[in-house]
Amino acid sequence: MVLSMFFIANGQGKVQSAAYNLMLKTLLSHSVNEISVDSVDTAQDLIFLDTREKEEYDVSHIKDAIWVGYDDFKNPRVSGIDKDSKIIVYCSVGYRSEKVAEKLNQEGFSDVSNLYGGIFEWKNQRFPVYNGEEETQNVHAYSKTWGIWLNNGNKVYEK
Repeated sequence: MVLSMFFIANGQGKVQSAAYNLMLKTLLSHSVNEISVDSVDTAQDLIFLDTREKEEYDVSHIKDAIWVGYDDFKNPRVSGIDKDSKIIVYCSVGYRSEKVAEKLNQEGFSDVSNLYGGIFEWKNQRFPVYNGEEETQNVHAYSKTWGIWLNNGNKVYEK
């Protein structure tokens, strides 16, 4: 919690939209390490874990992300990952990934961060997303309620 508050107080862990940032501050418990989209160094050896549902992942995801799910998240899906790897978990906005990050921390993973603002903020800041190996503008927006936070790309609500 202290580390997450450090990130927020120092301008990290924020999103570009003030309204989105305010919503995230109240939605998330800030119980795990958080990383802002603009702080991600993709030149580093990172492992991205997508904690959305498979239908959402199939529409698009961060390049080379591993789907692990949320509702049916199971530790065997991460059994081949070294527990000292630098892992960034994400979902649409950061809530589901925060909960999976908590589980990973409990399982002994030592360098897990929640992508603050999720794939919505990733795409809002014009970072690429992929459908397989193909770059796409499509992002599963989860629902019309949550889709308001996705301001860049094509919103997809069902596959």
